[in-house]
Amino acid sequence: MTGAAGIDEAEIREELRGLRSRVPELTGALLASADGLVLAHETPPGTEPEGLAALTAAALGVGARLSDAAGRGDFRELLVRGSGGYVATYAAGGAAVLTLLAGDRVNVGRLHLEGRRAGLRLAAMVPALPDAVPGGARPAPAGARAGRAPAAGIEQPGTLPVRSPGAARAGRRQGNGPRSSGSRSSA
Repeated sequence: MTGAAGIDEAEIREELRGLRSRVPELTGALLASADGLVLAHETPPGTEPEGLAALTAAALGVGARLSDAAGRGDFRELLVRGSGGYVATYAAGGAAVLTLLAGDRVNVGRLHLEGRRAGLRLAAMVPALPDAVPGGARPAPAGARAGRAPAAGIEQPGTLPVRSPGAARAGRRQGNGPRSSGSRSSA
């Protein structure tokens, strides 16, 4: 069955089910657009796929900006560890993001291996968006980057300010030693 934008939802769901069978500790998988819309999901009861997709898009934006500000190139993946397990997010081309939910005892190396491979396979199943960033997911919705005006009638979320590494260093004090805990005089 082909859904919106020519996406074969059955093929994507089959990939997500296969991923869950290859990583037994995986408790859920979700493919979302870079804008936070659910494309397909295999999530446990009690998980809200729409909310998870929206949070994934927000994390994608922060991760992409962080990677860029740190000079580490295009966004590839993000791993969050909570007290009950992991949330791993992988770029799936420039149009989609794969989010995996795993228990605390997952083999993280295996999670990354399978997540990266699935991200590549899923990227081939999702048509690219016209303004997608080559080699990675979009850091912010179209119109919110590079000073472009948002599309008419569409409210765009705010973007995070990004300081260049040089600007952050400019405000630091000179010298290599630790700061003293005493009072400082201002000149």
